[in-house]
Amino acid sequence: MGQIAIKVTPRSAKPGIGDWREGADGREELEVRVAEAPVDGAANEAIVKLLAKALGLKRAQVAITAGETSRHKRVSVALEAREVRERLGREQRKD
Repeated sequence: MGQIAIKVTPRSAKPGIGDWREGADGREELEVRVAEAPVDGAANEAIVKLLAKALGLKRAQVAITAGETSRHKRVSVALEAREVRERLGREQRKD
């Protein structure tokens, strides 16, 4: 299993997966937007479902491992980081 960093935007009018961006700590993170509010775990559940669907994985193969109450999260997926990029069809940004 691999780990990916994500930055979440809850209550988004346009839910979906964005681009890879450099986070505040200098590491890359994937932008993820969900319509759900961050109340009672609704946004976290939406994140897991969205990533599982986009990556062609079962829901049980995706889990938030850190940052459950933060916009910046670590997610464990049943793929290596390279495979995540390939399945999402997005390459690492090189500005």
